[in-house]
Amino acid sequence: MKKALAIIPARYNSSRFPGKPLAKIGGKTMLQHVYDNVMASGLFYDVVIATDDGRIYTEAEKWFGKVTMTSPAHQSGTDRCAEVINTTSLNDPEIVVNIQGDEPFISFAPLKQLLEVFGSNKEAGIATLIQKIKHPSDVINPNIVKVVKDMNGKALYFSRAPIPHIRDAEKMLQPACYKHIGLYAFRADVLREITQLQPGMLEETESLEQLRWLENGYTIHTAETDYKMLSVDTPEDLHKAEEFYLSNGIQNA
Repeated sequence: MKKALAIIPARYNSSRFPGKPLAKIGGKTMLQHVYDNVMASGLFYDVVIATDDGRIYTEAEKWFGKVTMTSPAHQSGTDRCAEVINTTSLNDPEIVVNIQGDEPFISFAPLKQLLEVFGSNKEAGIATLIQKIKHPSDVINPNIVKVVKDMNGKALYFSRAPIPHIRDAEKMLQPACYKHIGLYAFRADVLREITQLQPGMLEETESLEQLRWLENGYTIHTAETDYKMLSVDTPEDLHKAEEFYLSNGIQNA
């Protein structure tokens, strides 16, 4: 397996949930849950938190998490990841994985699936995960990003709208609809390249940064996972995560 570095971008000023990385689940901050689970996976030679906020930096130092300060001007976690590999000494990774700091129950299986894309495809520069949509309401929910792919698993398009559109449901079988799991892996040189690109029309229309990469001719390889996402975007989500933690006796593994 190629030498992989995990970076966890962590921003304090979330519009829907300020201070989200420091919210606690089972007495431990969400950020520490993410960090501990990624470390426990054993898939990375190093794991680093990238933040622009002193409160997050100080918190990570309490439990000896490796953390670095990055610019507050970044518009995305992808940009923050690029700064980390461009300005710090982290043994020149081959693969960089951007792990969302609001996925407290991230585990070995989806991370391994993501990295395996690069082992099975020598030309892969960007990889991400997708999952079949089971609930019809998710198809029309604009907060759930949908994706269509070709027969080789390469993403054709991402959208907040339902894709593919079913023109005549009576004459065809219901197609499989996939949602995008916001976990990315990049070849390090590709990460550096895509963060130099300017936003295009598609990205600005849908507010999805991955459309910038597609619009500029980059290929995004996908892998299908059955990993159950439990992202925390709001205080209500935090309550659900706490219930899940307590009911499942979750331990970092």
